[in-house]
Amino acid sequence: MHYRSFPCAPDKKISVLGFGCMRLPHLNNDSGQINDEEALKMVRYAIDNGVNYIDTAYPYHKGTSEKFVARALKNGYREKVYLATKHPVWLVEEYADFEKYLNEQLANLETDYIDFYMLHALSAERWQKIRDLGVIKFLEEARAKGKINHFGFSFHDELAVFKEIINSYPWDFAQIQLNFMDTEYQAGLEGLNYAADRGIGVIVMEPLRGGSLTRSVPNDIKDIWEKAETKRTPAEWCFKWVANHPSVVTILSGMSTIEQVEENVTKADDFLANSLTDFELELITQVRNIYIERTKVNCTACEYCLPCPAGVAIPKVFTLYNNANIYNDLEGASRSYKAFMIEKEIDASKCVECNKCLSACPQNIKIPTVLKEAHSYLTKAK
Repeated sequence: MHYRSFPCAPDKKISVLGFGCMRLPHLNNDSGQINDEEALKMVRYAIDNGVNYIDTAYPYHKGTSEKFVARALKNGYREKVYLATKHPVWLVEEYADFEKYLNEQLANLETDYIDFYMLHALSAERWQKIRDLGVIKFLEEARAKGKINHFGFSFHDELAVFKEIINSYPWDFAQIQLNFMDTEYQAGLEGLNYAADRGIGVIVMEPLRGGSLTRSVPNDIKDIWEKAETKRTPAEWCFKWVANHPSVVTILSGMSTIEQVEENVTKADDFLANSLTDFELELITQVRNIYIERTKVNCTACEYCLPCPAGVAIPKVFTLYNNANIYNDLEGASRSYKAFMIEKEIDASKCVECNKCLSACPQNIKIPTVLKEAHSYLTKAK
């Protein structure tokens, strides 16, 4: 395992692979019912093999992730890691709410302090609201009380907003979405470099775009990967590309199986900065261009749009819509859409266009409009 450091804390060595606790295995097709036995085995295996950055958040797994992390970090594991979580800023209505939720998170996590604390999923609207409510004062007071050690924010909005937030305060770190498909999306590569130039460490989330870059890889993309002298899995290519940027401190992986943990931990030995050759970078560009031509919806399945008041399983609809196009499998996607969504009455036709999902989506997808498109497409197969 390789380690890097935040500029704000050069003495703290952070594993280049971080464990994101938002896609843990669960029971009964309910993300709120974490499979404790399997998930605990995964987290502890990762820690035992060098991972020392554990990331969670207040809403993950329907509010159960933080409590699971507390259980996973018992028996001495808390002392082996840097713990990160995120403040649910959208729930704040007054200044006292900031500390109320922090205290609740400390209780959930069964810890006296949080190593790396973030304002969750900042956008222009959220930032303006909490800034005016005094969030910086709260963060500084929480650090002075020893409840948090370092603070920053995770981000989902346009580049200009990212720069505005970066310029507003000498943050310790920021967390952005970045992968070889999203170089110009949200903060993107320019945002990464903008933060780094100001001495702000960057954490990367969604290196695999919610797994969409590694599942059912099309043959023409496999053929491109095969041109490389060093053979790698699709996941490894994704991680290698992010790790190639030296200003990235750690890369979060939302691992769902022990096999994924074992593979990522093993491959992390090769997650080095400035290690990709010009030819390998060109191969990645070729792959990116193919995906750009095929992707219909820029959804990462973060589930921030859920629960839908009408019961639509929004990310699953978009996954099937994308899969049908990216992998040229309309017949299979349509079959799944009928069996698992239409028959269960959670399909896109149930959308009532209440538009509540629009402000929740960090990818700024026009969800009601795209749901109509997806339903029309997925129901046209014979």
